[in-house]
Amino acid sequence: MDLTAERPWLRSYAPDVPATIAPSDESLVDLLRAAARRFGPRVALDFFGATTTYAELDGQVARAAEALRRLGVGAGDRVALVLPNCPQHVVAFYAVLRLGAVVVEHNPLYTPQELGHQLADHGARVAVAWDKVAPLVRGVGAVETVVAVDLSRALPRVKRWALRLPLPKVRATRAAMTSPAPGALRWDDLLTAAAPLADDHPAPGADDTALLQYTGGTTGTPKGAVLTHRNLRANAAQGRAWVPGLRDGEETVYAVLPLFHAYGLTLCLTFSVSIGATLVLFPRFDLDQTLDGVRRRPPTFLPAVPPIYQRLAAAARERGVDLTSARYAISGAMALPPSTVELWESVTGGLLVEGYGMTETSPVALGNPVSPARRPGTVGVPFPSTEVRIVDPEDPPRDRAPGQAGELLIRGPQVFSGYWNRPEETAAVLLPGGWLRTGDVVVMDPDGFVSVVDRIKELIITGGFNVYPSEVENALRRVSGVREAAAVGLPGGHGGEEVVAAVVLHEDCTTDAEGIRTACREHLTAYKVPRRVVVVDDLPRSQIGKILRREVRDRLLAEG
Repeated sequence: MDLTAERPWLRSYAPDVPATIAPSDESLVDLLRAAARRFGPRVALDFFGATTTYAELDGQVARAAEALRRLGVGAGDRVALVLPNCPQHVVAFYAVLRLGAVVVEHNPLYTPQELGHQLADHGARVAVAWDKVAPLVRGVGAVETVVAVDLSRALPRVKRWALRLPLPKVRATRAAMTSPAPGALRWDDLLTAAAPLADDHPAPGADDTALLQYTGGTTGTPKGAVLTHRNLRANAAQGRAWVPGLRDGEETVYAVLPLFHAYGLTLCLTFSVSIGATLVLFPRFDLDQTLDGVRRRPPTFLPAVPPIYQRLAAAARERGVDLTSARYAISGAMALPPSTVELWESVTGGLLVEGYGMTETSPVALGNPVSPARRPGTVGVPFPSTEVRIVDPEDPPRDRAPGQAGELLIRGPQVFSGYWNRPEETAAVLLPGGWLRTGDVVVMDPDGFVSVVDRIKELIITGGFNVYPSEVENALRRVSGVREAAAVGLPGGHGGEEVVAAVVLHEDCTTDAEGIRTACREHLTAYKVPRRVVVVDDLPRSQIGKILRREVRDRLLAEG
């Protein structure tokens, strides 16, 4: 049967990319075990030069799983991870899964209010947290036990020793990396005391829940997307199939994306393990640290967002750092400007292609071919084993005619099973037949390449992170003197957006725009704080009184 008649995008696949992937009945635990058997002596993790082999990683996961078991963690229990990128994060992720428990990832820079909502929603009793934020987690929601992680313990011995020097700069570095966590258990102590988990301890199955990943979906209220082992393994396999030039056991992947984000989690925590890659971990993207890493252990595969590619390529050219090892780069989470593609490819000689996904698709669903057939400006074509439809947003069963704009629907093995404890919201996005409503308006050309036209949902994407207008507006309304507020995304640098707020003040308000931004920092993570606050006399509303964010955005754009 010729599938290209129904799926014209197959004609644009890079050579050797299959139309479908073979389904796996194994879990992510089996994925790591297979990597340890195949690539035992190979370096799995690099953290500022401190290395962990696949055999050592497997052993650490077994001990961490036993330590968590002793804390009462069992199959189906949620365990909160509140960690930056570090070796302990990787170990904790797989240790939780080894017990058949469920990982819930959290941004460690969230405010107490933001963390509190999520912790209360999923009800984890145990949290593994960076020691600097551990005091914020204990006693929140159902959390009873906090295991504190000291990032400095994962550094090379020489760097750990240097952190003890009584110098002002060293003290500042040490304070930024670690701090006491009263009342918390210590990760390193627990692992030292634990024996490996018994081999016969029941392991999870492919259809068991592996991860709750919080997202706003098509509304502004964060909720947990339920992703199974099968979902995440499928997406790792799809990613592997998409880049046939990868060499198992020979690649080096840079984790500059946060592992607590769906994009970083799949490309770094599961995809990398599936190919036996060395994962170079950075707690956050820092230009100097990344270039130091390039000199020490050059990357061959780099998943990131456009601003990172732009800055890294420009700095490498300026400083004479060789980036030609980076054969493949996958960009997501925000629009990729053609100028960034041109700069990156001129510096590296490799390929930079854009993809599309969402938390509910584990997250990648479409991608540009990793070949000369790629089309900058589009988000590419559907992944192997992935189907799409373009439909009328007001009547989803009705397909749009070829070339017409409509809402993108996705079906495939990476599509999630629903939102945690939210059946009504699940039913609103998962249609009969397994089709997922994305909330994005797109156009598909005759070759199957998809271009995003607009969003049905009013999500703001800044720096690759999702910002939900209602969260920002709630924080604004808590500021003394603010009567009404609307948050929108306006075009920012590198093809992304920036959060801009329009506010109506009470007549006696003495707070200025900068004061409002400062007050918001008490309730919002830095990237959610409005870059600009514009004071207006009124906000446009519908007949029923709802603030019309689209009109607010149009007004702000018109006023510059």
